Amino acid sequence: MDKNFYITTPIYYPSAKPHMGHAYSSIIADFFARFKRIDGFNVHFLTGTDEHGLKIQRAAEKSNIDTLKFCDEISQTFRDLSKILNLTNTDFIRTTEKRHKESVQYLWKELEKSGDIYLSKYSGWYSVSDEAFYNKDEIEEKNGVKFSIISKSQVEWMDEESFFFKLSKWEKPLLKFYEDNPNFIQPENRRNEVISFVKGGLKDLSISRKSFSWGIKVPNSDNHVIYVWLDALTNYISALNYPNLDDGLFKKFWPASIHLIGKDILRFHAVYWPAFLLAAKIELPKTVYGHGWILSGDEKMSKSKGNILDPLEIVNEYGLDPLRYYLIKEVSFGNDGNISQERLEDCINSDLANNYGNLCQRTVSFAIKNCDQKIPQKINFNDEDIKVLDEYTKNIDYIRSKIDEHNINHYIDFIVTALFTANKYFNDQEPWNKKDDQLRLNTIVYTTLEIIRKISFLLYPVIPETSLKALKIFDIVEKEINFSSISNHEFLKKGSKINSVGILFRKINKKND
Repeated sequence: MDKNFYITTPIYYPSAKPHMGHAYSSIIADFFARFKRIDGFNVHFLTGTDEHGLKIQRAAEKSNIDTLKFCDEISQTFRDLSKILNLTNTDFIRTTEKRHKESVQYLWKELEKSGDIYLSKYSGWYSVSDEAFYNKDEIEEKNGVKFSIISKSQVEWMDEESFFFKLSKWEKPLLKFYEDNPNFIQPENRRNEVISFVKGGLKDLSISRKSFSWGIKVPNSDNHVIYVWLDALTNYISALNYPNLDDGLFKKFWPASIHLIGKDILRFHAVYWPAFLLAAKIELPKTVYGHGWILSGDEKMSKSKGNILDPLEIVNEYGLDPLRYYLIKEVSFGNDGNISQERLEDCINSDLANNYGNLCQRTVSFAIKNCDQKIPQKINFNDEDIKVLDEYTKNIDYIRSKIDEHNINHYIDFIVTALFTANKYFNDQEPWNKKDDQLRLNTIVYTTLEIIRKISFLLYPVIPETSLKALKIFDIVEKEINFSSISNHEFLKKGSKINSVGILFRKINKKND
């Protein structure tokens, strides 16, 4: 079995500071990366910044700052965000790096060799904001100004000499690939959307610009820069040292396991990118997953609308793990989701403080008082103990399969149910009434502590800081977390000290309480 796993976020366009949409993509990718690591996989997790194009050039000019210096500063904010969000990315790519430029220019030459590039003239509607071209039927006019129907971004007419990629040549091969690889585009509604678009007919794609200079030069044609999306998409292989196909990184991790993207850039990843790769005779990624938007009210967040939600403000007020938990649990993965302060506070109070935090605190307090502050040495599981413990063993392969299907919500539902069951077990067994039966009391305590250990392992990809704090109860450190041990019902070392770790989550005093 292939135990290598390569996951990527979109590389973010640093024309403005990060917002909740960036945080969401990164946190979801980190969830998958952490889960796969504790399940024994070698994980390569890539994020970064896309720093070329007209939008960047204009933003730098507006700020009256050198373009590269502008990119350095904004890119650093995304690097900082990775640390703030506690991401475990193994690489951070910038498209202004030498390694990336060399990869892009090499790929261009490969597309030339395959006969897929030609010089012509481009005339059409272009969105600087999206760095994308739109057909006439994708444009609407309001008050004399034309906009993309899809993104609502303003478009402008462009008319210039351009190199073209023969995208039309790859229409049938793409449709066959989609048919042969039904999991390539997910979720299902995104797959249907892409297939419908391709069946509508593909036109050749303009892949160079002469109207601005901020980009990677077309080989042997210095007055053209490479179209920003051909440039940006190549990051997924330039980070693996393409074109050195014998390099350890490329051989180990390509094809990517999953490109995690927002639904608004699906066409670039599910049509253009695979066409480029097919033309260059490079294997295609296994999955492109287009998740929904994080909305502000009923609208997608955008700088132009002034409805940007700052993840740093929420982290500062509520903490990082509550935000991670909320985004993973409350947003139906694949669909649009909304940030609600009320629902966030409900999650903190109900799931995190009452269920998880309270279970840890009261079990540990009881064990410290009644088991000499040690994990009980003498235990004797009965049918009720085994039943509650076996729920993990019975479901372990099912959980793995759901993660492979990218069903995050099932994973969280399992944990929430497990927490409810654990609290019910501890209440129903009433260890405080078993003080005249030390063996039974010990067994109840050991069983509940073991459940806390299992749940904390499962929660590690979701709320890593807090789960590690909870695992200090048993002196378990990060490198000891592994998914396979969840089915071991006697993992905890008998007779070892139990540590008190205090309150894991403080309840929010809601204004209407």
